[in-house]
Amino acid sequence: MVNIANILSASRLFLSPLLLFLAWTSRHNLFLVFIILALLTDLLDGYFARKYQQVTQLGARLDSLGDLAIYLIVPLSVWWLWPQVIIREAPYVSTALISFIIPVLIGYAKFRCLTSYHTRGAKLSALLLSSSILLLLLGGPAWPFHIATIFFVLAEVEEVCITALLPRWQADVPSVFHALRIRDREMDGAGKT
Repeated sequence: MVNIANILSASRLFLSPLLLFLAWTSRHNLFLVFIILALLTDLLDGYFARKYQQVTQLGARLDSLGDLAIYLIVPLSVWWLWPQVIIREAPYVSTALISFIIPVLIGYAKFRCLTSYHTRGAKLSALLLSSSILLLLLGGPAWPFHIATIFFVLAEVEEVCITALLPRWQADVPSVFHALRIRDREMDGAGKT
């Protein structure tokens, strides 16, 4: 389905190789412009999907693929452009990467697809993490990135819990409490049949 939300989500898939190219060719300023653009598409795709009632499973999956692409290329790109930042912040960068990869692997092992929960915690942590990374790259303090990493880890722990609770794949699960309700509802439905 072609709609503005899906176009915004898919744009991150196209921006990812461009970001890698800009990093590889040491174009710091252009990299920052396009990473901001990619982050804006992440903020806006869900908004437009809800505003125009265009929430779909395809959209949820495109959003998750776009997020995956950006989350995987940003550390490598930053390593090429600002290696001193990665070296200095290695414990936090490693923690964020590991806490991102583990839920993806667990979700894929259980459901054979990206989880696409788009929890409230994930949205908040993505906003905090992306803005603190930009601040860090622009020479700002590291403590916002450290705090954002803690929020990010908590959001990823919630994702693992949701995966453990859900009996089947479902996109857009706002929190672990929603997952509990879904599980209970499905268990009640299965008990009545």
